[in-house]
Amino acid sequence: MEQLVLVAEDEAQMRTMVMDYLQAIGYRVAGAADGPEALKQCAALKPAMVLLDIMMPGLDGYEVVRRIRQDSAVPIILLTARAGETDKLMGLELGADDYMVKPFSVRELAARIRAIFRRTENAGADSGPSAAQSVYRLGPFVLDYDKRQLRRDGTELALTAVQFEIVARMMKQPGRVFSRAELLDTVAEGLNSEAYERTVDAHIKNIRKVIEVDPANPCFVLTLRNAGYRFAELESADRGES
Repeated sequence: MEQLVLVAEDEAQMRTMVMDYLQAIGYRVAGAADGPEALKQCAALKPAMVLLDIMMPGLDGYEVVRRIRQDSAVPIILLTARAGETDKLMGLELGADDYMVKPFSVRELAARIRAIFRRTENAGADSGPSAAQSVYRLGPFVLDYDKRQLRRDGTELALTAVQFEIVARMMKQPGRVFSRAELLDTVAEGLNSEAYERTVDAHIKNIRKVIEVDPANPCFVLTLRNAGYRFAELESADRGES
């Protein structure tokens, strides 16, 4: 069954254009014209992806993201007319996976959607561990790439698709410093987008909220000033199949 994409956009012409294009290339679609309707549709339909306008009546996109993230890791792409850095980072820090600045190409939007879906569907593909080595253990963490799960001390941690890919890339090579540009490529998969390196900082901040005992004093995902980020080299870094 084709994935269901929820398009939450108050501009009827924009909403119809996006929905028609996505339907034409094989997705099922549903629409919402305001924030409360977007939350209602998300709860009722359990979409595989949410495209969310920031400036909507009732509840703005930021508040919708905040509420969705209380109990769901569904991928969210923000659609925004706000090109300012602060506006973009605010959405990412609340838990959005990506953003598109209006006006945008529906073809590029579709490419962003496919890129995020590939992360969740192609576990074990080129960007991830091989089929023979899909489970990685590092200190209190167990990362199962096939199941898209990260556990700390046996407790499963809720990461979005983008956050999971960033953690997986770093856990595969603990101690190695990844530049923001390298991690940005993990997020954007080389697309010609308006994403920029501070996008990675926002995702790292959210990852720390999930995996660190004290996010303000991280001991797992570490920052190297002017260089990038690395995953700590922890004891018991026994990697392999369980």
